[in-house]
Amino acid sequence: MSDDTIRSDYDIVIAGGGMIGTSLGLAMAPLNLRIAVVEAVARGATRQPSFDDRSTALSRSSQRMFEAIGLWPEIVAASTPIRNIHVSDKGRFGFAHINAEEQKVEALGYVVINRVLGTVLQNALDDVPNLDIICPATIAAVTTTETEATVTVQEESGSREFSCRLLVAADGANSAVRDMVGISATQIAYQQWAVIGNLLPEKSHRNRAFERFTDDGPIAMLPIADERVAFVWVQTPESARELMSLDDQQFTNRIQVAFGQRLGRFSKIGKRAAYPLSLSKANDLIARRSVVVGNAAHGLHPVAAQGFNLGLRDVAALCDCIADARQQCADDFDCGDQVILENYAEWRAPDQKKLVRFTDGIVRLFGDSRMPVRVLRNIGMLGFDLIPGVRKLFARHTMGLAGRLPRLSRGVPLE
Repeated sequence: MSDDTIRSDYDIVIAGGGMIGTSLGLAMAPLNLRIAVVEAVARGATRQPSFDDRSTALSRSSQRMFEAIGLWPEIVAASTPIRNIHVSDKGRFGFAHINAEEQKVEALGYVVINRVLGTVLQNALDDVPNLDIICPATIAAVTTTETEATVTVQEESGSREFSCRLLVAADGANSAVRDMVGISATQIAYQQWAVIGNLLPEKSHRNRAFERFTDDGPIAMLPIADERVAFVWVQTPESARELMSLDDQQFTNRIQVAFGQRLGRFSKIGKRAAYPLSLSKANDLIARRSVVVGNAAHGLHPVAAQGFNLGLRDVAALCDCIADARQQCADDFDCGDQVILENYAEWRAPDQKKLVRFTDGIVRLFGDSRMPVRVLRNIGMLGFDLIPGVRKLFARHTMGLAGRLPRLSRGVPLE
């Protein structure tokens, strides 16, 4: 580093210590950068929304990333593999399916409870050198210059300022830091809520995941531990409130009728929760000395279960861009250089746009009850199973293996 280079308090400040922000801090560890993670919710708090009782389906590329950073043995021990995916439209003849054996992989993905994954990630942070966890705290203000970003952090004891070369907004779909650095976002409310929980089916799930589209909204069933299944049932706001008001037996009867008997009778339902659904998309991925990742860049509908996996590819690509730049200019390396950020934005924009269009398209296609659209859906799902190559291509996208992949997403550790 040259003598006239400004020395910042940190190389990178990550706004948000949820699953994406924590994963970014861990992924950056081999680069020996000075990193701070600023998180509003106290570590281990039950109200941490990123580490609640919801389930996350980890794609193949996400598995490879956690393998590369050395966390996969702990994660897989608490995960359930998905070996088959079955998609159907209730009351229609079309259906589609993907299986791991056909794709020559041991699993199409793995389902893990967010709370369990969060524990693994947060515990691993303690072993990262040169990484400070500033928590509970919020970023109250940001100013940027050509050479650094300065953040004002509000803690219980008061406020303080520190500088960094690069500020990463990983603080969710309603990101305050994204707004502070001047990046706007487009948000579309779907007028839908997701009702989530888990239950015990009469028949073994046999590591199958189901996506069942019904007139009342799609139902996703994911295999989890102890032969239970986690469900995500999308409803109108009014229907969601009504479902949440039912007792356990009444609710179980309703979801049984909607899903059918493919898994036999349902029983022993767990705690239920409900939350509103929307699509959010940052109108830019970078600003001066700043970058957005994860839900701060793209908040997706859960229908395709791809939001977290897309965010991890953001993380992996940002790591690649920084690692490559560091290797090329070790003497005066600047992790917030505009060229690095532009390379990141150019790389990530196509993948993000593709997933946004795909998930939004599914929501609108299967939310349309007009008869011509229903017929086209059935033909499409039949073609999915019958036309050579379509299923394999779709599976690669589902597993996060399509397009240009960063090293971590291919399972290659950073040096």
